[in-house]
Amino acid sequence: MIHAEWLLKRAIGSAMFGLALAALPATAQDMMRHVDLSSPDMVAAEMTRAEVEATLAKATSAAPADFTGKKLSGLDLSGLDLSGASFRAARLNRTNLAGAKLDRAILDQAWLLEADLRGASLKGANLFAAQMLRARLDGADLSGARVAADLSGANLAGASIAGANLGADMRNQSMGLMRAVLRSANLERLDARGADLSRADLEFASLKGADLTKASLRGAQLGGADLTGVTVIDTDFDGADLDSARLIAPIGLDQARNLDRAKNRDRLLR
Repeated sequence: MIHAEWLLKRAIGSAMFGLALAALPATAQDMMRHVDLSSPDMVAAEMTRAEVEATLAKATSAAPADFTGKKLSGLDLSGLDLSGASFRAARLNRTNLAGAKLDRAILDQAWLLEADLRGASLKGANLFAAQMLRARLDGADLSGARVAADLSGANLAGASIAGANLGADMRNQSMGLMRAVLRSANLERLDARGADLSRADLEFASLKGADLTKASLRGAQLGGADLTGVTVIDTDFDGADLDSARLIAPIGLDQARNLDRAKNRDRLLR
């Protein structure tokens, strides 16, 4: 019943908000609209693994491998060292990147729908306006990365975003609100120590057992999220929306910051 009431309230609120913003341009993250996900551009590959490896072999620190705009969907690129490579606007839908090294890689505006990044290293990578719905990032390392991607339904169980920036880009308002979207994502046992999740969308995400020590949740949307067993030592909740979130058996709640300034605290489930 509580969940149904919450959804009804959100639907009404969204409709009212939508009317107020009808004259504004669509956000840059709304790239799914009008895209044919079954088209060859989205499901085909124009290179083989061997050709990708040949490109990597020619790359240098001064001239990293460049796969900008390339169609690489469905390829098995698991275990490759792709550090520093550019995949800007590339198609990597359902691509196998398990165990790959993508440290400092540029994945801005890339398509990684249902991509397999289990155990991959993306330390310091750039994922701005990337589409990563239902991607597998179990055990992946995104520490220090810049992530303003749509990760709705993604699996980041046991992953690390320590020191990463998933917050809203307040300098790019002409493009709409760019931020991490993690709706209904699996974030259980996530290492988010020191991460910036300000204004991130975490609605209905599962954060069971996550470590949010010194993380910023300022203005984050946590409606319906499961925060059971989370560590919130020095976590900043200023302006976070906790409507119908489950905050059961948290660790260090007495050391959390600005919890009294969170929204809808009276609707928390404890």
